[in-house]
Amino acid sequence: MTVDVDEGKNAEHRTGYVAQLQATLNVIPAHTWYASRSGGLTFVNKRTADYLGLPKDHPLRFGIDVGAQCDAHLPFVHPDDRTETQENWATRLRTGEGGEGSFRVRNAQGGYRWFLSRAEPLLADDGTILQWVGVNLDIEDLKCAEEALRENERSLLLAIDGIAGLVAVLAPNGELKAANRQLFEYFGRSLEELQNWGTNDTVHPEDLPRILELVQRGVASEIPFNFELRVRRFDGQYRWFENRHVPILDDSGRIARWYLLLTDIEDRTRALARLDQMQSDFAHMNRVSMMGELAASLSHEITQPIASARNNARAALNFLDKQPPDLGEVREALGCIVGDADRAGGIIDRIRDQMKKAPPRKERFDLNAAIDEVIMFGQGAIFKNRVWVQTLLSEGLVPVHGDRVQLQQVVLNLLLNAVEAMGSVEAAPRELLISTKQVHTGVVVAVRDSGPGIDPEHLDRVFNSFYTTKPSGTGMGLSICRSIVDAHGGRLWAEANESRGVTFQFALPAV
Repeated sequence: MTVDVDEGKNAEHRTGYVAQLQATLNVIPAHTWYASRSGGLTFVNKRTADYLGLPKDHPLRFGIDVGAQCDAHLPFVHPDDRTETQENWATRLRTGEGGEGSFRVRNAQGGYRWFLSRAEPLLADDGTILQWVGVNLDIEDLKCAEEALRENERSLLLAIDGIAGLVAVLAPNGELKAANRQLFEYFGRSLEELQNWGTNDTVHPEDLPRILELVQRGVASEIPFNFELRVRRFDGQYRWFENRHVPILDDSGRIARWYLLLTDIEDRTRALARLDQMQSDFAHMNRVSMMGELAASLSHEITQPIASARNNARAALNFLDKQPPDLGEVREALGCIVGDADRAGGIIDRIRDQMKKAPPRKERFDLNAAIDEVIMFGQGAIFKNRVWVQTLLSEGLVPVHGDRVQLQQVVLNLLLNAVEAMGSVEAAPRELLISTKQVHTGVVVAVRDSGPGIDPEHLDRVFNSFYTTKPSGTGMGLSICRSIVDAHGGRLWAEANESRGVTFQFALPAV
């Protein structure tokens, strides 16, 4: 009788290997198992057996083949997960490759917990599968956390849907993750389409480069930021919105998400534009309303160069009548005529600039010379109200950078207001002092009168639109003056004099 000793040794070797594998799996602090190469469950470690509630003498505790059925584990799997689990396991057996899947497994008390199961083939030297070894990780807490997170997200979406505005939730890097119903309805696009706002036409093309830079800088700063931009509605119309980004931090102080609120400011923007236009129109009206007095005051000034030109022309004719003609005197007289004509033309040009609604033309100019011209403009009102005008103009005043016509309008308005206010003073001198001085921040102009003055409580109110103390006034002059000075980076204010009258001053920054 012949006995195959090698086969016996191999069987003995396999038995020892299996025993060693079982002992190893039993001490691993995880749910482990192995199956035959055909997929039948043949062993579960002690932790798994106790979880499943297997009797102490159950064959699976000892690695005894219970039939080598590839679906022997399915009775322990939740009914809703069995089909997917069976398909996943069949794929492993067909391809011979490791893989994983998650499903719920019944415990000894009849309850179910989620597990992540990972299976790997154990190969012989020739590459054939000897058996399958697997580990199951309890992920019940992770699943609960994920479900709680999903529930929080659902609650969040319900909450932001109730906000009267467009609301979005962004990832820490600024990527769009969720939005409320109003936002989707405004844009008429899906979440995926809106995520590409940097390349689609959601943002107005003129605003896009600026917004890309602002968002990148704002997200990197990790602090709240906001800006205004135009965004495209579903019907193709662009409207102005204010975007406010607020970061939400996690327990470690890092940004977990950004909340974005988009508020429609189109109506406000249009209203501000209309207000600016109205202010411009009122400024024009204010200039035109002065034209009557301005024309009267300028008539005297225009008459002078005309009269001078006429006298010089007569002198030139007399010099020509001489025998022989005095050509040197004629030439000098003609030169004076040209100068007189230029001076009259300059006066007309200033009136035309005042009448036109031309945009501001900023340039460097001599403020003292401009004030001298304004005083000549107001000569008619000055003579009419018998006002004595003095000037104290600082020598070596630095040039001012601004719109000469507009700043002259400010000085003229202050001058005419002062002259008109002093027109009611009978018992005291009517004195007006216009001065300029150099300060470290720029230039200060002061117009000081000796009129009846203004109640100190109302000194700042006089700059309010439509506030006036004159029956025929529009209440816009001083408001417009302050707007002009503000636009030049300066400040306009009023102070009560110690004795009587008031002093209006405005400061302009140094060039």
